[in-house]
Amino acid sequence: MSRDTDITVKEVRLGFRRFDYRTPMKFRGVVGSKSMTCDAAVLAETPAGKTAWGFGSMIVGSTWSFPSKKLDSTGDVLRALSARATKIVTSACGSEYRHPLDHSHVLEPLFLRDAVEYATEVNLGEAVPPLATLVATSPLDAAIHDAFGKVNGLNVYNAYGPDFASNDLATYLDDRFKGEYLDMYTLREPKRTMPLYHLVGGIDALTQADLKERIDDALPETLGEWMKADGLTHLKIKMDGQDAAWDIQRIIAVNEVADSVDPGRDWQFSIDFNERCENVDYLLDVLAKVKESSAEAFDRIQYIEQPTSRDLDANPQNKMHEAAKIKPVVIDEALTGYESLLTSIEMGYSGVALKACKGQSQSLILGAAAQKLGLFLCVQDLTCTGPSYLHSVGLAARIPTVAAVEGNGRQYCPAANEEFARIFPTTFKVTGGTIETGVLTGPGLGCVPDGYVGEGLEVL
Repeated sequence: MSRDTDITVKEVRLGFRRFDYRTPMKFRGVVGSKSMTCDAAVLAETPAGKTAWGFGSMIVGSTWSFPSKKLDSTGDVLRALSARATKIVTSACGSEYRHPLDHSHVLEPLFLRDAVEYATEVNLGEAVPPLATLVATSPLDAAIHDAFGKVNGLNVYNAYGPDFASNDLATYLDDRFKGEYLDMYTLREPKRTMPLYHLVGGIDALTQADLKERIDDALPETLGEWMKADGLTHLKIKMDGQDAAWDIQRIIAVNEVADSVDPGRDWQFSIDFNERCENVDYLLDVLAKVKESSAEAFDRIQYIEQPTSRDLDANPQNKMHEAAKIKPVVIDEALTGYESLLTSIEMGYSGVALKACKGQSQSLILGAAAQKLGLFLCVQDLTCTGPSYLHSVGLAARIPTVAAVEGNGRQYCPAANEEFARIFPTTFKVTGGTIETGVLTGPGLGCVPDGYVGEGLEVL
């Protein structure tokens, strides 16, 4: 039986936008210079006939979610899946009134099945990873949550308890969560401010000596300049994962720049291997040698992002128990659902990286599971810009145990932030190493104004 607050989806619109990077970014050994976002708008209706638009946006993160060795580019695959998903949404949601979590519970298996059918239809030559499907369909999931809040006149984070949700978390997880709802694991008000993790990419200049030429666009161009301009305290350092000497020296060099700016600042580092380490011994060796060379740099490492392959089943030897005794080790690329979370725990992972690009529903549900199971939690960026950045920040600000946010878009693609930076200037501007997150309290996801449906979106 539906509730008065439940929604159905009457219309779906979709569009894509391209942006050039300000500076190139090295990711998984690949240097990128462009960005694309997928924007989605859905028209929601309540049983009483009240309607409102919801909006969602996400980076088309194909390099990260579908790193193919056979295809030159997988961006077209994600765009095709997004377009096909609009028809699935109108078909599966257009005649049923549900809470957004239940819409997602119905839709996600359909999206995954459609990805299999798509690969067969176009003779793709390899399977579409579930992660790619999650990324391609996440703007639609976000838009449904946003629409639910807007049509009911409230922030959707205040609609995850039993007064609005028809099913408890056991429906999506297991019996350990019987009688529990997301309101137990989320905040009614966002944290007022949060520190921002600044990305130190593999080819980013640390000092003036690293710059071949300056852009001179009034923005910082070296790590030291960013530190001074934004008062940074948190740094995410991209690792090579296949050159231990380089990785060790990179951490030490970043630490030296930090000390040159302010040795007394409470610096926090995360180190991200993007699963490029062949085995856990590589990670243990890097950590040991960093500690030997600079105990200070080692102490500043807060956590480690997925060091080895995302294919946990194919690499059971890469257990993280020893590494997790040293620093929290978080699952990232391998996390595509509750089963993968449980597998990662068995393999010794001690933390979880949530990403808005995997869907609002899944992020919240797995965030609840991680809290109950006592895991370290962080929310990570995908070089999100504009509304997708605000969505990611809003997610982090509503989960109690997440201590910091990421925001790479301001470094690499600031032009894509301009529209929403005018609406939420203090959430895009880093001051004293932090951004203001307490302003994201409006209806829906709190990221976009009422009635916003984007520009150039089409009914597909």
